[in-house]
Amino acid sequence: MEIDWTDYDCDGFYDELLAARGEPRPEVDALAADIQALGGDELMARQLAAEVSIKEMGITFTVYSEEGGAIDRAWPFDVIPRVIPEREWRQVELGLKQRVQALNLFIDDLYHDQRIVKDKVFPKDVLAKSVNFRPQCVGIDPPFGIWAHICGSDLVRDADGTLYVLEDNLRVPSGVSYMLENRLVTKRVFPELFEHYAPLPVDDYPSQLFDTLASLSPRPAEYPEVVVLTPGIYNSAYFEHAYLAQQMGAELVEGRDLFVDDDDCCYMRTVDGPARVDVIYRRVDDLFLDPESFREDSALGVAGLMRAWKAGNVALANAPGAGVADDKVVYAFVPEIIKYYLDQAPIVPNVPTYRCMEPDALQYVLEHMAELVVKPANESGGYGMLVGPASTQAERDRMAAAIKKDPRNYIAQPTLKLSTVPTVIKDRLEPRHVDLRPFILSSDRQQVTMGGLTRVALRKGSLVVNSSQGGGSKDTWILPQDVASETYEQAQGETSQRQSQTASG
Repeated sequence: MEIDWTDYDCDGFYDELLAARGEPRPEVDALAADIQALGGDELMARQLAAEVSIKEMGITFTVYSEEGGAIDRAWPFDVIPRVIPEREWRQVELGLKQRVQALNLFIDDLYHDQRIVKDKVFPKDVLAKSVNFRPQCVGIDPPFGIWAHICGSDLVRDADGTLYVLEDNLRVPSGVSYMLENRLVTKRVFPELFEHYAPLPVDDYPSQLFDTLASLSPRPAEYPEVVVLTPGIYNSAYFEHAYLAQQMGAELVEGRDLFVDDDDCCYMRTVDGPARVDVIYRRVDDLFLDPESFREDSALGVAGLMRAWKAGNVALANAPGAGVADDKVVYAFVPEIIKYYLDQAPIVPNVPTYRCMEPDALQYVLEHMAELVVKPANESGGYGMLVGPASTQAERDRMAAAIKKDPRNYIAQPTLKLSTVPTVIKDRLEPRHVDLRPFILSSDRQQVTMGGLTRVALRKGSLVVNSSQGGGSKDTWILPQDVASETYEQAQGETSQRQSQTASG
């Protein structure tokens, strides 16, 4: 494989590395030159080394299929990093903090006075039909008024270079372990690039997560008892549950390992007897969390856990009920939510969104379905949505019938021309579409990861980045300001030199 950026065709999309065919973006010009200098054979060897490392490290994800049930697969990874200059990222960081702050105020309001509903900023009917609003949480005051302690907001870049928030994940957002492992693998296969470019670190996330969880403890203690509650080994994100528990030095537990006693405190069963638990980072959905309060048939949760939480004797992250804001229809109201609670305009905008519950929007969506992406309110992983340009008439007809039956349950958005990053595909470099999931931690303070999980649609032309549907991932580099400036000045100098040589010739 030869690496020649003049052969790399961005095909009209915004590419994160190249501004046009053969023209790397100024702030990553040096990186593009370094990748090219490696040569195709060496790059392929690095890609193979990364894949071997992933297998040796046991980095897996689970795919469910009707034929074979649950299948563990090696995490799909591409060695060429996605690079974002620090000066751009700092603005994104502010926007994400603003967004999550407003969403936490919104959730807290819904479980208390519902001022935003009374003031007719957020429709009463939307709340009434929310499948994730939990009446059991009304009146509860979690520490610091925070409900979504860990949020993963998905970002996409359109053809003009604008970054948008595509959706917010506020229930049990996943993927951060792969962000961390991607960095470790990239360090292994590109040590010389790390030494030169020094992307801002992400490996402090486990300690940041522990500090966030520890700050919620109802008991003053230097080292509170924090546990990670997993549904078990058959959950698709079990690798992440085990990984984060190990990295934080916390116990990984299942529901059967915990119990709530008569004092409304939560305890963990140990060989030395019961040990009180202060904070539970729960990776179990609301409805399976406590058979006393939610589904009686749940074997994944802990009976009485909601009692202990309401009594203030144990902290839960994310708090039950936080998913009321994890709704794509609520997403469409986030600009109004930010304005209402913070009196600010969004720093990072939403993708333009049609709310099918509104008659004019409904008519437009039905008439232009072949041009739009249509999404149900509460599906995830790319399931249940319609990508208009890639759909058949029969698929559009079925979606139209579903929308007419329940307009509140659907939104639609323009089909964005998602940005691309060069990706190793067999024996050549090709552009593939990407998104980005940074993670925002909230308690007595807010912290945002330096970058996040870049997911890649490995299938040519696909916009679906989810690993369950053929997606992969890349390391995300936030390039420090001094390095970005240095590479930019270097690129400007080389450009001037080439222009001078051309003029003199």
